[in-house]
Amino acid sequence: MAVDRDHVLRSAAALLTRKSTATMDEVAKAAGISRATLHRHFAGRDALVRALEALGIEECEAALDAARPDDGPASDAVRRLVREIEPAAALLAFLYTENQLFEGEQQNAGWTRIDDRIAALFRRGQATGEFRIDLTPTWLTEALYGLLASGAWAVSEGRVARKDFQFMIVELLLGGALRHHTEPREES
Repeated sequence: MAVDRDHVLRSAAALLTRKSTATMDEVAKAAGISRATLHRHFAGRDALVRALEALGIEECEAALDAARPDDGPASDAVRRLVREIEPAAALLAFLYTENQLFEGEQQNAGWTRIDDRIAALFRRGQATGEFRIDLTPTWLTEALYGLLASGAWAVSEGRVARKDFQFMIVELLLGGALRHHTEPREES
């Protein structure tokens, strides 16, 4: 019987997003395969996490493409991005905690591509006067990642309703990122 690698990865992602300390035995069971079969596809946990990283990057890039970050107002593009990335948010939350992915020379260039695209979206919003300029695009990008991970964890723990995920992330991020236009103060 041929093993569907994508099914194994998605099963592993589903399990590890709920239980990040799951063993390879538990991953194999969740995928409906033996541990030996799992090890034929992934030599160990590190190899599995690297494969999940590639899946996460693929899903982030697809979400960015679908969100059309260069179209319309930047705030609308941020809303579209959060909506498009929501199905992968739990996987991203898991990957966010995997320090091995972000240390040393083996860091995947895919993360840099994603960072650059999201930072460009925030930079565009700053250039049009829509977003505050006192917060760097890099910081806004990191804040978005943190909110996505926190939102995914809160949903998975039942502390937040799934239907509120997008609203809460976007409102908190943009509520802090939007430039507030005020009338000039009258001098006394």
